[in-house]
Amino acid sequence: MDRRSFLVKSSLASAGGMLWLQSNMLSARGGEEEFQVYVAEAPPYALDALEPFIDQKTMEIHFNFHHKAYTKNLNTALQSSAEQYRKWPLEKLFAEMDRLPDPLKTAIRNQGGGHWNHNFFWKCMIAPPQAKAPQGKLADLISRDLGGLDNFKKELTTSALSVFGSGWVWLVWNGVKIEILKTPNQENPLMNRPENNLFPLLGIDVWEHAYYLKCQNRRAEYLENFWKVINWDFVASNLPA
Repeated sequence: MDRRSFLVKSSLASAGGMLWLQSNMLSARGGEEEFQVYVAEAPPYALDALEPFIDQKTMEIHFNFHHKAYTKNLNTALQSSAEQYRKWPLEKLFAEMDRLPDPLKTAIRNQGGGHWNHNFFWKCMIAPPQAKAPQGKLADLISRDLGGLDNFKKELTTSALSVFGSGWVWLVWNGVKIEILKTPNQENPLMNRPENNLFPLLGIDVWEHAYYLKCQNRRAEYLENFWKVINWDFVASNLPA
């Protein structure tokens, strides 16, 4: 699978979170119609399903306020942008971000990133009884490229702890091997690199709003908990065939 095929797959996989509309105006709210191209895709499990590792209250605030705010702000930015950009898949807007006019470029980086990253993030987790160890091809790549699961866990945790302020840490396939990288704020591996071959496999949100209610400033504790809820089947499904 090449990068173009991945982007098509990614767009189709998130179809439940994207509404390509024939009309620019959708739902009525308070007598005013609301412009909507994207909707925040809810986690594929109950908001208390990740207890005790990720608490329900954090999930409620994270999804209902943070994620939905990014999505609303993305729609607002698209409403005032040229029509051609409303028709582009979000992944294309990411890849061509440096060529976009301001203020749309800034909105795609921050609000578009927040929308896409969270839709992806929710799928990276699963209720604790269902969490498994990496299997098959993914396990082989972790062993080959990252020195095994224990070393991978150590390196990913170290990378996440080193994110200054707010951001994300990712496991990606770069066309040759898997590797760990980090991005600031709501940026992701698909941005600003139309020529790259990066396939996001796993994303971990290390903004404080992802863990502060339960762990306060203890990001290391949050990361240790996160390992208990990783959906390795989803991570493996993002590998190119």
